[in-house]
Amino acid sequence: MDYPLLPGLTPDGRIYQNPLMDTVEAMLPPGPFASAHAPALLELPDGALLCAWFAGSYEGSADVSIVCARLDKGAHRWSEPVRVSRDPHRSEQNPSLFLSPAGEIWAMYTAQLDRMEGKDNMQFTSVVRRQRSTDGGRSWSEPEVVFPREGTFCRQPIQILSNGRWIFANWLCTDSASGLSGDPTVFQLSDDQGKTWRQADMPHSSGRVHANVVELGGGRLIAFMRSREADFIYCSRSPDYGEHWSEPEATPLPNNNSSISALRLRSGRLAIAYNPTHAPDPIPGQAAWPGLRCPVAVALSEDEGLTWPMIRHMELGEGFVGAENATNNRQYEYPFLMQGADGLLHLAFAYQTRRGVKWMSFREEAVMGARRERSGIYNPTAAVTR
Repeated sequence: MDYPLLPGLTPDGRIYQNPLMDTVEAMLPPGPFASAHAPALLELPDGALLCAWFAGSYEGSADVSIVCARLDKGAHRWSEPVRVSRDPHRSEQNPSLFLSPAGEIWAMYTAQLDRMEGKDNMQFTSVVRRQRSTDGGRSWSEPEVVFPREGTFCRQPIQILSNGRWIFANWLCTDSASGLSGDPTVFQLSDDQGKTWRQADMPHSSGRVHANVVELGGGRLIAFMRSREADFIYCSRSPDYGEHWSEPEATPLPNNNSSISALRLRSGRLAIAYNPTHAPDPIPGQAAWPGLRCPVAVALSEDEGLTWPMIRHMELGEGFVGAENATNNRQYEYPFLMQGADGLLHLAFAYQTRRGVKWMSFREEAVMGARRERSGIYNPTAAVTR
């Protein structure tokens, strides 16, 4: 597929090539919404891509809804977003997209009450809802509550493990003096394709949230998590398909108390998309919000997450580094990373302090530093030149 050279992204979904980064990129149409946050991606059997996010005036407000845009295979631009949810009393957030074995697309998301006087953060009122689509994300069913326990939050899509088990990572928000630093991670497990669920807890996981489950093989799982302390990405391991989990331990990768995205690539490497920054002086047990949400990086591991020797900054923002990062770059945050059927990686994140959603596609080798010889036309599936 040939795309025009990048002149600067336009908010109409048009796809451009970026030869400097060896990517193709687009800003998805924001629709009539003031802000966009927390995108999620899904590839459909016909090769189309869906991107869902939450949009409205601002996170936590009752006018925030889930929306979804589509990129048909071979198309040169993303569609305008369609509204998925529309509860006038709840802020609907953190969508994930899951393709069920029956061929239905599930949009799973949180729904929390609108702000009330004296309470800015209402995440402790959240439940998890589901809406379904049978026409490729063009229309959606009415919402239904799947996880009614108040305070339940989610981010990563349901994962289907090699033994057929479904696992859905959650964390539990509470209205406490310690705020979000007290939120523990739990997992919902289903052995009957989502008909019934039971909960597995992660021990000593308060403040380790947004778990991304990755299957390693032989029943072994690893979950990578955001840290409320804004110090490092943490990980926990399970030897038995998610029944039991180890206490979270810090990885070498920094975390700024912002969402991450992890998966296992077809090459066998693990990949994490994240902001490679952290708080200047993290305090154990205390949530921190340093605001450093730029650049967006992708890191690769060849030893099941022990080390991460290959890291590339895929989104540079305005280009400021060091102390200037916090004041002069806008925010580029909440990345979602997936690999398509053709092997290409797709990365989406909130763009320019939630002005919209940016999507980019690139090869795994581009993260590792390999570049192609160029003949004037960009072809993202061309063979790698080493």
